[in-house]
Amino acid sequence: MVDLVQKHPSGGYILEELHAGMAAEKVIHVTEERIRLFAEASDDFNPVHLDEAFASRTAYRGRIAHGLLSASFGSAVVGTILPGAGAIYISQTLAFHLPVRIDDTVLIRITVLSVDQESARVELNCEGFVEGKLIMDGIAMVRVPRRRKPSAR
Repeated sequence: MVDLVQKHPSGGYILEELHAGMAAEKVIHVTEERIRLFAEASDDFNPVHLDEAFASRTAYRGRIAHGLLSASFGSAVVGTILPGAGAIYISQTLAFHLPVRIDDTVLIRITVLSVDQESARVELNCEGFVEGKLIMDGIAMVRVPRRRKPSAR
């Protein structure tokens, strides 16, 4: 069962509040500006992302967004919604299935698969969709803050 949640009032869920089946979604519109800014931030100026004349001669028949730009949308959900503030990435697998283009709207869905209370780690299923089609997926492992113990004072 999927339990769609919103951002926690404190900014982040703590380990004890998480359970398998919790999910969060975010919709992000891909723009020319986002692609340009990502190229500058990542120093990835591959012309398949930036040059229509070049990209039109590739297998994609036009410009596509950086794969890691799309993947970063998942990071936005993990860092701001589920688990949210305080979550730290440990690892991430990714598979890209379809390209993302300028003016596409990407739906990111992050779902809690398991919670390990001992290690304070949470396994997350990460998926991205454009018009209902799976464009990427993978599994993330994140460390999540625990409930603070009361002060001994």
